[in-house]
Amino acid sequence: MSELNGVLVVDKPAGWTSFDVLAKLRGVLHTRKLGHSGTLDPMATGVLPVFVGPARKAVDLQTNHDKEYEAVIRLGERTDTGDVTGTVLETAPVTVGETELKAVLPRFLGPQMQLPPMYSAVKVGGVPLYKAARQGKEVERTPRPVVIHELEYLGPCGLNEYRLRILCGKGTYVRVLLEEIGAALGTVATMAALRRTRAGAYTLAGSHTLEEILAAGENVSALLIGLDTVFAHLPALTADAATAGRLANGAPTWRCGHPVGRYRLYGPDGGFLGVGRCDADGALRAEKLFIERG
Repeated sequence: MSELNGVLVVDKPAGWTSFDVLAKLRGVLHTRKLGHSGTLDPMATGVLPVFVGPARKAVDLQTNHDKEYEAVIRLGERTDTGDVTGTVLETAPVTVGETELKAVLPRFLGPQMQLPPMYSAVKVGGVPLYKAARQGKEVERTPRPVVIHELEYLGPCGLNEYRLRILCGKGTYVRVLLEEIGAALGTVATMAALRRTRAGAYTLAGSHTLEEILAAGENVSALLIGLDTVFAHLPALTADAATAGRLANGAPTWRCGHPVGRYRLYGPDGGFLGVGRCDADGALRAEKLFIERG
């Protein structure tokens, strides 16, 4: 099998960490050259983009960090982890329902400050918060800016439980948001379920379960999505063989003939080369290439 290169969108199962998924895929894909974006907690399911081969160099280059989730809020219960996998710290009577819930949701739209939860990978003094939390320690944290683009009520799904659709920006903790919604309703709350339906350009519709990936066997390459999907927001530019050769060698090419700006670069065979920029001096320069130089 030739070296794989692209994005494999995994539908992460419950009970697996994101690291568990990579460990499993290393054996399936016969490579250690893997990276993922957008870590999911073990209880969460859904879209986990895995970058395979040379594509892994693009993990930190994504510009679209928006995530979409379907979450279940449980009113009347608070846990130490902010979700139902934790220890219940407090219960409270629930005297509100879907009418009150729908009424408070608009308050949480837009930019806001959010305090990272203790059970998170955020580092304070170089130490992940979850390590301190497991020792029963509370660490002083600094609120971080987040943004909630959309917050939609989807309906009830159990006693004091309601489903919500959340479209949010980078760094948003859904379980913290649900706790804040509970407080706005005059009670406590925790997260009963979480499913990510979109991560940046990648959606649940284009994802594959681990069972599907295992069943693909030697045909697993057919499940990969082209790395150029990360840069779909950029216009495309196709280079001829001579230009592609110069770019691959780190040399600019003159008289670009295109407006100033960034581009997705393709070779004459249609293969994705990487990202480049046409400068005001007329030169096309490679910013980041995803081809293996022989």
